[in-house]
Amino acid sequence: MALHSTGIEYTLSIDSISQHVFLVTMSVPALQQTHVEVTLPAWIPGSYMVRDFARNIVSIEAVNSNNDAIDVTPTDKQTWQVEAAGDAFTLTYRVYAFDLSVRSAFINDEYAFCNGTSVFLKVTGAESLPCSVTITVPDSQPDWVVETAMQSKTDGTYLCADYDELIDHPIFIGECTSKTFSVQGVEFVLLFSGKTRYDTNRMCADLTKVCDHHLTLFGKPAPVKRYIFMTLIADQGYGGLEHRSSTALLYPRFELPLAGEPAQLNDGYVNFISLCSHELFHTWHVKSIQPDVLVNADLSQEVYTDQLWIYEGITSFYDDVTLARAGVIPPQHYLKIVGQNLTRLMRNTGRFKQSIAESSFYAWTKFYKQDASAINNIVSYYNKGGLVALGLDLLLRKRSEGTADLDQLMQALWQQYGHNKGTPADVIASLCLSEFNIDVSDYLQRVVYGTEDVDLAALLADIGVSVSDSPQQSVDDKGGEVPAKSTARYAFGATVKGAELGLSILTVQEGSAACQAGLHVNDRLIAVDGYVVNTKLLDRMLASEREDAFSLNIVRDGRVLNLTMPLLEAPKQHMALTINNDDAFANWLGLGTK
Repeated sequence: MALHSTGIEYTLSIDSISQHVFLVTMSVPALQQTHVEVTLPAWIPGSYMVRDFARNIVSIEAVNSNNDAIDVTPTDKQTWQVEAAGDAFTLTYRVYAFDLSVRSAFINDEYAFCNGTSVFLKVTGAESLPCSVTITVPDSQPDWVVETAMQSKTDGTYLCADYDELIDHPIFIGECTSKTFSVQGVEFVLLFSGKTRYDTNRMCADLTKVCDHHLTLFGKPAPVKRYIFMTLIADQGYGGLEHRSSTALLYPRFELPLAGEPAQLNDGYVNFISLCSHELFHTWHVKSIQPDVLVNADLSQEVYTDQLWIYEGITSFYDDVTLARAGVIPPQHYLKIVGQNLTRLMRNTGRFKQSIAESSFYAWTKFYKQDASAINNIVSYYNKGGLVALGLDLLLRKRSEGTADLDQLMQALWQQYGHNKGTPADVIASLCLSEFNIDVSDYLQRVVYGTEDVDLAALLADIGVSVSDSPQQSVDDKGGEVPAKSTARYAFGATVKGAELGLSILTVQEGSAACQAGLHVNDRLIAVDGYVVNTKLLDRMLASEREDAFSLNIVRDGRVLNLTMPLLEAPKQHMALTINNDDAFANWLGLGTK
């Protein structure tokens, strides 16, 4: 099919702030076709769940070059047929935007945000045509600004080489604060929605170290000249999604350091810098190096691969270790994070039923659509994948007597599979063999394609780190640090949150005391031994000496029930890592920054 060389022109404006609606016009040149198909993606790259973005298109109409109305007929849930009769035409449509996440589109009184997959229809067969988009600020909000990583042609108009690029640059329109810094010739922009005054100097100083690490690891030339950390601030919420020259982030408003506050290394701040590290790493390891089946992926339906553990798992290792390598956090703080990750995995009985290769494959339906049974039936390719990556680094060093490591493997991946060449399923094993003459297939078979735990205790001993386990200290205990004194005595085995009266049951671990008692998800635990309970009292009761079982009073679906919970010894699911040899561990952190 011969296509006209003229590109496709879009305009994006805000039709209604209060009703959360974008207005989009789309001018399509004459394609010499009687019927032209337009369609919207069903999922967004990097988030492996069908989200049916087209459901948010609330109206659509078209006119030809003479401004006469022409028919637009839906053919499926995300596709329309335009009766173009070989002529140019313009589509006008409205998109409801009220999903506060990094994956879709959102409008409120402070800002508007969107991913292209949510708002820009594609012309089937014309994906390679250049695209332009003109973005306008509402007349009622003259102080709002536009920010995107797209190349700007003129004020308010941006150019993209094709449709794939168009949908890979999120767009921000609104109030914001931002600060720019440069690393190795790359300009970085740290942007926050709204007007909260943050300590951007501190954040940019730490992010400079993170960016320098990633740029050095993969080497020149960098794949980007300008990169945006586009952060949506909300009262609650968390998330990140990678794009080719930016990332969209969602973060709680007061988890970040305010201007003038004393610098503290609290978990909220560390998690934010780690999230930025994670998404920036994806610029190489997802946006350029990616599974073969995801190169030019069909965004209208699921695309299956068992390789997501390679991409999210390895990135989950690097996001945190980079902070320690760069000096953003001290070495022991990094081990605290690893201990928390290991604790979370040890409390997940689903790891015995599902491998992380299977978790990758079933991401569309199981990982991204988790329910309360997930803890017992699935495993996270992020969580276990990060620990597998740590183990792989230590194993490569051990089997090579210190001449090979994960950094070198990442560099080989970049050199051989960067720029969207597509990795085969066996890429890790094959590269270790070809690059280092090391066979890691036995390790991968056990911990990636099988359900065995990584033997981190043995591997970490080589770099001066010991692993200890102890009983869970409280129902809110996250692990990560050796407890000063072990107080837990009896197991519970359910996660809870406080309710107006008592505790709501969120999950129940298979085989646990709570499971044996007959507790269900969504039960309201009102009392233990006849006393109205909260988390503090429950912890005290689980730590006290006793001979008889616990008596539980619960409310389930409007019914009051009495249950008996047996006395089971608290399992050792609180994991902590400790440095025994400072020099050996510092040497491990220093390797790979070359």
